[in-house]
Amino acid sequence: MTIAVSTFGEHQGKRVDQFRLTSETGVEVDIIGYGVAVRDWRVPVAGKPRSVVLGFDDFAAYPAHSPHFGAVAGRVANRIAGASFEIDGKTCHVPANEGGASLHGGPEGLGRQVWQGEADNAANSVRFTFFSPDGAAGYPGNVNFAATYTLKGNRLRLDFAATTDRKTPISLVQHQYFNLSGAQTILDHRFQMAASAYTENGEDLLPTGVIRPVDGTKWDFRTPKSLRDASGQPVAFDGNLVLDTGRDLNQPIATVTGDDGALTLKLWTDRPGVQFYNGVYTDMPVPGLNGRTYKNFSGFCLEDQALPDAMHHPYFPNILYSPDRPYAHWCEFEIA
Repeated sequence: MTIAVSTFGEHQGKRVDQFRLTSETGVEVDIIGYGVAVRDWRVPVAGKPRSVVLGFDDFAAYPAHSPHFGAVAGRVANRIAGASFEIDGKTCHVPANEGGASLHGGPEGLGRQVWQGEADNAANSVRFTFFSPDGAAGYPGNVNFAATYTLKGNRLRLDFAATTDRKTPISLVQHQYFNLSGAQTILDHRFQMAASAYTENGEDLLPTGVIRPVDGTKWDFRTPKSLRDASGQPVAFDGNLVLDTGRDLNQPIATVTGDDGALTLKLWTDRPGVQFYNGVYTDMPVPGLNGRTYKNFSGFCLEDQALPDAMHHPYFPNILYSPDRPYAHWCEFEIA
């Protein structure tokens, strides 16, 4: 397949390219260089293409309004308490952009930068790269980031990598917002996840450090369920599930079926956690794809990740990387 490349916009004097991947099963994925955002993802249903993600047709809406629609978030995704952390006794301060915490690398994180993309027609993939200099947003180290997206059939594989010249925290997430049916909300999708525990949060959505079993809580997705309570009211989710250790990486960690039953999403990952967010605050003031209106609960996110705020919880998996410990992680989505 030939990858179609076009200009989608311009940001801070840099051209923003769009790459369209097409597979032999008729799936199309549009990815833009701004934040490596999956702008649109179309899957054939009864012979017609169906958009399964939230995004915008107009580039200007991304820097102005996007809550990381489809983007790569980092350098450190999710929240850092106190917008600071220590490395070898030295305190590093990063921008606070959610109360006193830093979220998704701050207001100028990786999801709000223009990456350079290079198409590989033979592999049906695009490799995006971005250089983040020492001190960018308060983070130490010169870091070279790479994100490769490969489409085969109904599967999109994401491979992330980073190398640094000094010790620095790195934790990337893909921040896709999915809606498999095109309905106004995703509350009646059916969700199942391979997670027996979750990280307890305080009211500020920061981990307390306690990992609790999901038994008897709203976080128990070991059997399929929707996102409504017994009375039919929406249940809000924005927290991290701890994936089962020792699991078979060939088995999906999440399976989601749209409310019309036409499409099912499966996610595989090598990460220890997944942030589940059901679009509690997705009320957009501008139109989305194809003129759609996005209100609260219009999309859901499954952000495979390191555990949140790991720099402040030494027994969480280590997110410090160094010249002799490069960063790498992968995930795969199948929507069919």
